[in-house]
Amino acid sequence: MKKQLFIVALIGLWMTSCQSGGENAGAAAAGANAPTPGQSAVQDDVSEKNIVKVAIGSPDHTTLVAAVQAAELVDVLSNAGPFTVFAPTNAAFEALPAGTVEGLLKPDKKADLSNILQYHVTTSSYSEAMFRDGMSLSMANGGKCSVKVGTDGKITINDANVLGAVKASNGMVYVVDKVLLPQ
Repeated sequence: MKKQLFIVALIGLWMTSCQSGGENAGAAAAGANAPTPGQSAVQDDVSEKNIVKVAIGSPDHTTLVAAVQAAELVDVLSNAGPFTVFAPTNAAFEALPAGTVEGLLKPDKKADLSNILQYHVTTSSYSEAMFRDGMSLSMANGGKCSVKVGTDGKITINDANVLGAVKASNGMVYVVDKVLLPQ
């Protein structure tokens, strides 16, 4: 009797899983190829802002936000992390040679732009107290950055001055006054 009940249950399960579902099956099949939004699509006005939302909320980081969008790194930087991001200001991007930013935002330069942006990110969350003079940081693009901590506590990453810090839900954002360029 138990064996018969098991077989009936198995057949019932098989039949419900094999039903076509009519229009829902077609919609599901069509949706299977469509890209699904990532973590950045989550709507949450209650929780602490992630790194991307911190940057979006800053009027001094519109160029950085445009670059992150052009490089398609929004979802990556919206994920749980942890990350430390050294976020150049608009003025830092403006200090680059004329045409550099515009050139990097072109679709055929996406790999170069991504490399530069990933050179601003570590896959760890560093508080200011964790930085040590002479410390080397491994960046997301595989490069290394050098940290200097002055006797006055002033922090630089390569030759960029850290102007301030913001804690995010998935790490730390350090505002810097220069764009870090990979070697």
